[in-house]
Amino acid sequence: MARKTLRELNGLDQTPATLADATLILVDYQNTYTRGVMELDGWRPALTAAQDLLAKARAAGTTVIHVINDGGEGTPYDIRAEIGSIHPDVAPIDGETVVVKGAPNSFVNTDLGSRVDEAGHKNVVITGFMTNMCVTFTTEGAFLRGNHPTVVADACATRPLLAPAGEVSAEQLHNGALATIGDLYGVVVASVAELN
Repeated sequence: MARKTLRELNGLDQTPATLADATLILVDYQNTYTRGVMELDGWRPALTAAQDLLAKARAAGTTVIHVINDGGEGTPYDIRAEIGSIHPDVAPIDGETVVVKGAPNSFVNTDLGSRVDEAGHKNVVITGFMTNMCVTFTTEGAFLRGNHPTVVADACATRPLLAPAGEVSAEQLHNGALATIGDLYGVVVASVAELN
């Protein structure tokens, strides 16, 4: 039986952000995750959901910040090459900021925090690749700096990994990461449709 979350026990707000009163942070929607060694399970439906969310945010006048990971030349995260570029379905348009990071927490050694502060909202909506890595740690980073994160589950994806007890499926890892986020760091909504 599920127990109360740390958010509930600490009396933290369980209300999802609205796009009109939030900054949207899109994390690592790079071609890296759509093929090859880092291809994620379910990346296509997650990217389609992110595309829908981005269109909804732009229509609402939401500040949009794109975050990408730069792993250096010749890596699957080489932002100077097509493999490390933001997927065209969610590519930035004029006026949208791109923050380049080198750690799973997008706030570490970047200007993301000041960009969020400039946008003027405590609420942030966070989605991206991978659920268990950069989405989780960016959400933790936002929470620890005093923001109020909402994560959209269907716009995130990951890949299976090995654990001491055997393989953890992408679905298990995705759901476990979302449970971790929802326990303390932010409000988790199942789909883009749940955001106003």
